[in-house]
Amino acid sequence: MNDTAARPKRPHYEGAPTLARVMVMPKWIGAFLLALLVAGGFAWLGQWQLGHAITITAEDAIDGEVSRPLTSVTQAGDSVTDDSGGTVLSASGSFAEGDYDIVEQRRNGGQDGTWLVGHFEVAGSPGGHLALAIGWAEDTAAAAQALTKFEAMAAGQTFDIEGRYMPGDAPVVPRPDQDPDRILSMSSAQLVNLWQPFDGRAYAGFMVMHPGPVDKANSLTADTLSDAGLDVIDSVPPLPVQTVNWLNVFYAAEWVVFAGFAIFFWYRLARDDWEKIHELQLLEAAEGDTEQTLEPTDAQ
Repeated sequence: MNDTAARPKRPHYEGAPTLARVMVMPKWIGAFLLALLVAGGFAWLGQWQLGHAITITAEDAIDGEVSRPLTSVTQAGDSVTDDSGGTVLSASGSFAEGDYDIVEQRRNGGQDGTWLVGHFEVAGSPGGHLALAIGWAEDTAAAAQALTKFEAMAAGQTFDIEGRYMPGDAPVVPRPDQDPDRILSMSSAQLVNLWQPFDGRAYAGFMVMHPGPVDKANSLTADTLSDAGLDVIDSVPPLPVQTVNWLNVFYAAEWVVFAGFAIFFWYRLARDDWEKIHELQLLEAAEGDTEQTLEPTDAQ
């Protein structure tokens, strides 16, 4: 009986492929595409998790773009808080005669220029004195002309105003070679010191005036500003207060690790297949050497 014919047939090994050659076999290319699909799913989950890691801390907070009465939100002398700063407020009152100033180094629509600022006396109780940024001009000369026109138009008038209430800037002192009377920052404290003596208290912040509707009496409209030679000041709402949820950040990092593991798992399986191929080669070579050694013994 032929012993060779009785042996079970073993897998036939052809050649000695490199690891890269094994990886481009059709079955491992298919497995690689599957690993990419799984990794892409994990990456999407990580992105979704990261998107929920940053949340607005005050989701139930009031809408800062809905106008509220100034005196119901803050009082003269109070500091600017998160509830009042950056929100749209409204008030009624009149401008104090002679208390207009020009604040330089103000950008509007990407262009440097100046603001015309007035001393607005808030009517009612408790009232107060408010620095009001009225409009923008391209330079101090244009602002000076606008000041004269606006002051003549507003004298003795009562207005209903609306605007964004903002915290004051830090005062900026002009350089020694500059005019010491120049105002280079929107500092409410600095402006109050330039106003004529008044009774009562001043607001810690200032208001950037929004143009009022044309169909409302006692309203300062965009046309009113234009007639005085002023542009409407850009009023940009502040970014919402946000917080980082570190647990979600950790979960997002986990999904990234899982995506990397999917690719590594494919690599590990392909390498195992490559190692098995080489182990089979070594096994067949060893059995061949054994058969060659036994043949002379059988012949004897």
